[in-house]
Amino acid sequence: MPLTAAAVVVNEPGGHLVASTIDVPPPAGTWVRVRVMASGVCNADIGTAAARNPGAGFPVTPGHEVAGVITELGDGVEGWAVGDRVAVGWFGGSCGHCVLCRDGDVVHCPDRRVPGQSYPGGWAESITVPADALARIPDGLDFFEAAPFGCAGVTVFNAVRQAGVRAGGRVAVFGLGGLGHLAVQFAARLGYHTTAISRGAGRAEAAERLGAHHYIDSSVEEPGAALARRGGADLIVYSASSTEPVSELLAGLRVHGQITLLGADANSVAIPTSQLVLNGIKVTGHLTGSPRDTEEAMQFAVNTGVRPVIERLPLEKAGDAVARLKTGAPRFRIVLDATEAR
Repeated sequence: MPLTAAAVVVNEPGGHLVASTIDVPPPAGTWVRVRVMASGVCNADIGTAAARNPGAGFPVTPGHEVAGVITELGDGVEGWAVGDRVAVGWFGGSCGHCVLCRDGDVVHCPDRRVPGQSYPGGWAESITVPADALARIPDGLDFFEAAPFGCAGVTVFNAVRQAGVRAGGRVAVFGLGGLGHLAVQFAARLGYHTTAISRGAGRAEAAERLGAHHYIDSSVEEPGAALARRGGADLIVYSASSTEPVSELLAGLRVHGQITLLGADANSVAIPTSQLVLNGIKVTGHLTGSPRDTEEAMQFAVNTGVRPVIERLPLEKAGDAVARLKTGAPRFRIVLDATEAR
């Protein structure tokens, strides 16, 4: 029988987020049911909450940064047990048999699922998910710290570590928000000379606390030119949602440098071919990570002290969280508390 759970849902296109009670289906086959303890709020949730064309129909329950405890297993699940502490992120399962899945690149599976879009998400007391979407939460992280690793944490961790920057190289992070504040920490803990770039002198202190060696205020100087004056960057992790500044930032790359775009909009990026050819630079995009990647990001965080800086809000305040996110107000990540829902 389905389980009822408190949730925050959207009932029509463009509708408001409202507190409700939903049916959570029992786990069949290789699916599991998870009691949600904490659920992050991400920029991508703005689009999910708009509910313009929901893949799973109405009501829409957003939420793809989930941390909780397994409460029930489908009859085909192996390797997991009731009581396991788990996280579920932007990767919410894949087909398991396409060429990309067989190559281990599950996040680019054409049938990849996303919680909140492919099936009801984590802004609820309970969620039912495929077992292949689960990541184990290590000792040393609580649920509220673990939740953002399913999306923000694993995304920036992979973006930094997979870029192939040589030991002691230079990494710059453009944008000091929910993604960027984690990227700064990972880059610094991985041993890179780290520069944070954001708007306003008031964020310099926060950047230093997070581990940045330098701070560039993009409201008073062009960040690409400023990076070049400081010796350039081997990698720029671009975490802002607008791509307008990308072209100028290319001036801050060293020879064979790379800029990795995490944030995206509907615009295009102008790239001078002379820079591409003469300096051998690369412009790439990056999308999330697998559950195993998430586990490695969390374990690295436990070992090195990387933590998301979060604000807690009760689950029923999800609408307020989205409204604040649209204005750029949170510093740095909002996590919803589902432990006292109803």
